[in-house]
Amino acid sequence: MFRTLAKLHSHFGNAFYLRKVCPIYRRCRFASKYSTTTTERKRFYQDVSISQGEGGMFEVNLDQRKLKTPGGKLFTVPNEAMAIAVATEWDAQRDTLKFYTMHLTTLCNTALDNPTQRNKDQMINAALKFLETDTVCYRVEEPLALVELQKNEWDPVLHWIENRYDVTIGSSYNILGPEIPDATKDTFRQHLNSYNFWSLTGLEYVITQLKSIVLSLGVIDRHLSVQEAVLLSRLEEEYQIRRWGSVEWAHDYDMYELRARTAAGALFVHLSSESSTVKRKLLQD
Repeated sequence: MFRTLAKLHSHFGNAFYLRKVCPIYRRCRFASKYSTTTTERKRFYQDVSISQGEGGMFEVNLDQRKLKTPGGKLFTVPNEAMAIAVATEWDAQRDTLKFYTMHLTTLCNTALDNPTQRNKDQMINAALKFLETDTVCYRVEEPLALVELQKNEWDPVLHWIENRYDVTIGSSYNILGPEIPDATKDTFRQHLNSYNFWSLTGLEYVITQLKSIVLSLGVIDRHLSVQEAVLLSRLEEEYQIRRWGSVEWAHDYDMYELRARTAAGALFVHLSSESSTVKRKLLQD
């Protein structure tokens, strides 16, 4: 018997749990729609460049026009590395702008406009709430092959994060999930508080993709590659596909999209913490 109620989040891509319960999912759906109100648009510029503005912030220019956020703010990022990454997204667009592929731009818009008007404490609380329903903490009791697969693939990651942060998380076959000790929550709260607002925005995005704070921190801490984390987040789905088969093109598309979004979120976290100036030309002739 597969997961019931909360456990359905893995078998069905977390759709039930996320839509009904998870506050991160609701906010990020709003932020995504807010940041990409038009999914496609004809390209209206020739050249993309970056420049340094007031206060050391960097701007992205489309021809001679400064990029703006959906909320009308000047699009500014904290360092040159982030500016180059965003400018590259805009330069990579061809005749049609596909905003749904511009994940870094969307994350910057969300951080700048903060459409849900949250502060760091609220973002940290949302992340910690997700710890209680982490994908890798919910285990099935049958079939035996899947039980063993979860144990072999998920347990090493759980052991790593428990040792890395000196916490106790555990796993559970119970619908309510494992009982997370207050000391564990306090440790993670202190760790997440060391992130700046922009980095938390990126981390939150990664969590929504992987449905797991454990896997997300594994990627951010470079313990897991994006590809490894995505496969671990889809473990039960991949098991079912190997057993029953799938529509090949749809499976591949979903996999590549999830990798792209997760990689963009992780890159955003690291770029948001980047303080050094990247001394190289943005676009080569």
